Amino acid sequence: MAGEPLITVVGNLVADPEPRVSQAGKSWVTFRIASTPRVRDRQSGDWSDGEALFLGCRAFGEYADNIASSLTKGMRVIVQGRLTQRSYTDNQGQQRTSLDLEVEEVGPTLRWASAQVTRGQSRGQVGGFGGSGAPAGQSSWGQPAAPQGNRGNDNPWTNSGQGAGNDFGGGFDDEQPF
Repeated sequence: MAGEPLITVVGNLVADPEPRVSQAGKSWVTFRIASTPRVRDRQSGDWSDGEALFLGCRAFGEYADNIASSLTKGMRVIVQGRLTQRSYTDNQGQQRTSLDLEVEEVGPTLRWASAQVTRGQSRGQVGGFGGSGAPAGQSSWGQPAAPQGNRGNDNPWTNSGQGAGNDFGGGFDDEQPF
């Protein structure tokens, strides 16, 4: 569809993503995020939560599989997608309107967490981390690639600083600032 605005929203997943399979055997996933602004009372100077914006999100194919296996309830994510609106009648017969995102991009925020990115194995993915056409076992900068697998913590979203070192595959000196 043309004409829907592309927006970026930062929020928290309100439930685990729900993977589904169409009758034609195609994968898709739905998930919901809540984005809650912080507002300041000018009189008292106190901060409080504003009204939350809830958005339904949808993605398809291998992207859906990656989302379903990577994201869980409570994670803070950045989602970019095409904003759509749909009207429906709820169980009580009331007309409702829902705002949804057809997901273009999604990933964890790294403000209060760290993440480990693992390249997908199918379709020879290109772009982002990995997929540069470098020979197997080498990073895109020609250095030996960091070993894949568990780096000591099964859940990077609850990482408390363990294993958060330089995993760029070489080219940077951890002792020198940029």
